[in-house]
Amino acid sequence: MKIISASIDLKKIDKTKIVNHKNGCAYFNITIIIGDEKNQYEQDTSICISQSKEERERKDKRIYLGNGKTVYDKPKSDTSQTNNSQEGNILDNTNDDLPF
Repeated sequence: MKIISASIDLKKIDKTKIVNHKNGCAYFNITIIIGDEKNQYEQDTSICISQSKEERERKDKRIYLGNGKTVYDKPKSDTSQTNNSQEGNILDNTNDDLPF
């Protein structure tokens, strides 16, 4: 699990892309890109307006709305703790052979 904190520039929202749903809600589709590296502001997330298939095929330029950063990143599994415990046991056993 990751928690991302981000903000968007509301002035950049293209109101023609707001989709009114039959349930009465209005949706604005975005794309969130999480990069492998952080920039100078410790940000690793970009938010842009979602593109249609046609826009992607035409290679239209993405419209970026804002940036964000990962503020919490839970370890993927508990196997790292198991491995660390096993390594600790191995190290403890090797210390028993020391002359002091």
